[in-house]
Amino acid sequence: MLKFPKAVSETGQPIELSILVPLDGSRMAESVLTAVITLAKKFQARVLLLHTIEKNAPSTIHGERHISNVAEAKKYLEEIAEKLKPVSIDIEIHVHEAEQGDIAASIVEHAGELDPDLVVMCTHGSGGVKGLLFGPIAQKVLQKGTWPILLMPPGKKTEPGPLRLERILVPVDGTPAHEESLAAAVPLATAFSAHMHLIWVIPTLGDLSGEQGLPARLMPKATKAVLDLAEAGGKEYLEKLVARCTAKNFSVTAEIKRGEAVPVVLELADKMDADLIIMASHGRAGFDAFLKGSVAPRIANKISRPLLLIRAEKEQEQAG
Repeated sequence: MLKFPKAVSETGQPIELSILVPLDGSRMAESVLTAVITLAKKFQARVLLLHTIEKNAPSTIHGERHISNVAEAKKYLEEIAEKLKPVSIDIEIHVHEAEQGDIAASIVEHAGELDPDLVVMCTHGSGGVKGLLFGPIAQKVLQKGTWPILLMPPGKKTEPGPLRLERILVPVDGTPAHEESLAAAVPLATAFSAHMHLIWVIPTLGDLSGEQGLPARLMPKATKAVLDLAEAGGKEYLEKLVARCTAKNFSVTAEIKRGEAVPVVLELADKMDADLIIMASHGRAGFDAFLKGSVAPRIANKISRPLLLIRAEKEQEQAG
């Protein structure tokens, strides 16, 4: 069950929340701490700082000296924790002492042990390729568990500072699986008094390709009719979502657009200057995601804004 970011349980009792932050020793990775501090203070969450000793690690990472031993790693995390003392949040440090060749697997292992409500990671990757981190690490964490993952674009500042959260964009598609993103968006919008905008992108006949394009080629008139019906039904669906969200006492709007999902969402995010995009993801990785038309990985590889990915748990249960 999705736990983040709830402040109380269904019985009204406070829930102890935790945020896992994998750090590699670079200032680039540490830039996520500005967002982590804001979220931790807003939801009274513990912050779990994690560093894994990498096997055959390079001497430098992102142009900085790479942490190479346990003592150095502990000292590094202790220094980070000490810097964060003035902001009055509960901090724990964890060093995976055994050298690991698969950093992603180590993060998954610790997430399984610590069971965080959120994992926060920077969207940088080795070799200067932004998408690499999302592929083998963040996506693997999403595949192996149910933890939401907040991907933050790299920043220059590592000093504690506020996370601006005034406009939240939430793509939906009319399925229960993707309403998981709404379950995370509502508490965030409520806590930050943010405006939430819902978008449902329905393709046109020409936008369908791959497996989706086959029926379009065989039965173009019938496929077009189905898409048009989806647009009509989508309006009613979004009206119901807006009514549910409005009852939570925050600002919400919604719209349907026709076209290809990825460019439409990216264009809208720029137009509304979204501070955060929240999406449900199937947890697919690499070429499998692209072949099956998964939207989240393609947006993650192109977006330069914070992106919160929620595992589409209900879809997994239905598939099972």
